[in-house]
Amino acid sequence: MDNNFIQIKNLGKTFASKDGKLEALRDINLNIGKGTIYGIIGMSGAGKSTLVRCLNFLEKPTRGTVIIDGDDLSGLKDFQLREKRRDCAMIFQHFNLLMQKNVLDNVCFPLTIWGMKKKEARARAREILSIVGLTDKEKAFPAQLSGGQKQRVAIARALAGKPKILLCDEATSALDPQTTKSILKLIKEINEEFGITVVIITHEMAVVREICTDVAIIDDGNLSEYGKVIDVFSHPKTKEAKKLIMDEGREKTGWSDSDSAGNPRLIKGGRVIRIVFTEHSSFEPVIGNMVLDSGYPVNILYANTKNVGGIARGEMLLGLPKEEGQADKMITYLKRRGLAVEEVTDYVE
Repeated sequence: MDNNFIQIKNLGKTFASKDGKLEALRDINLNIGKGTIYGIIGMSGAGKSTLVRCLNFLEKPTRGTVIIDGDDLSGLKDFQLREKRRDCAMIFQHFNLLMQKNVLDNVCFPLTIWGMKKKEARARAREILSIVGLTDKEKAFPAQLSGGQKQRVAIARALAGKPKILLCDEATSALDPQTTKSILKLIKEINEEFGITVVIITHEMAVVREICTDVAIIDDGNLSEYGKVIDVFSHPKTKEAKKLIMDEGREKTGWSDSDSAGNPRLIKGGRVIRIVFTEHSSFEPVIGNMVLDSGYPVNILYANTKNVGGIARGEMLLGLPKEEGQADKMITYLKRRGLAVEEVTDYVE
């Protein structure tokens, strides 16, 4: 596999505004491997959507460059850049379909612009509509479709030109959870069947966990952390990564650091850890054994199972005792039994 299929080098983007200059991106350096599903995640305003638009030079960087499959985009003439963009199809949060055209004509539209004959374009469009499961909707208009169906049309239109890269800018944010799952499943199937490199821009950790192989975290225009999804999920190194993971737990489960009566769940002065069970550690009653071994109780604040790249991973938050040295002993006990352990005290108090 080509691990340098997309190279982002020292990329920066500054916008001029009435209040002065706004630095949206600062010195971003990333390599995206061919055939991967790469997630770029961050909160609203972090700069991730600016970054994805810089990947195909729809937004030209102020500094640095992007190299795709050996071609430095900053060195291409305008007509060469237009040709290169055919390799980098985009899908968006709000679908961007032509409301006056039916499904078949929406998918044909880019093909006819590129000079493909109408009969050939329609044959290609029908082939792609079959792949996305919309064969029976070719005569329907966007207003007659559900949100999920509209996004499938947008995906079909993006695939029509046989791109090498699919850029997804918050492509599931306007969809309900069940539809989101079906669209992510479709994107994963497309990636596996056609070897298309997928870059997913999102603010949802659940989307990254579901299908991405790698992830980069953008915070306030900076590259905060990157790596394999399983590594970032199990061992987040930066406060931004830890916050995204903790916020997902709160959002999905309603967990908080106080009970329904407003009473604190935490032992005052105690520490809070997040543990992730591996496939080798999930069969032992490790928490119970730790309590018996130490003679001190712990407070289970939150527990859940999450899908990370198709593998179920148990996750738990524990409030540890405040007695001196006991928390460190418990953390050592858990690590020796193969659990990933991260301290998250600052994110729950």
